[in-house]
Amino acid sequence: MTRNYTAEALLLEDDLAFSKHSAVIAAFGKNFAKMKRAPQKFHRYLIQGMDSRNVGDYDINSQLSTTDAAEQIARAEEFLTFA
Repeated sequence: MTRNYTAEALLLEDDLAFSKHSAVIAAFGKNFAKMKRAPQKFHRYLIQGMDSRNVGDYDINSQLSTTDAAEQIARAEEFLTFA
């Protein structure tokens, strides 16, 4: 979620605000990744992070590991450093 809030903050700098996480991710892709204002990997990180969150929150048979969590934390830190 940290990445999503970071993306929201970057979008707010352009006076863009959204109420859904999916809209934030799409707008970040359109306004930052596609325009090369941010590395495309950060858009991919947002997408994959949301997918992992949905699995962790809603899949009772989730196989997410501590390694998966550590990777998400590292990506969030990288995104925060970029922002």
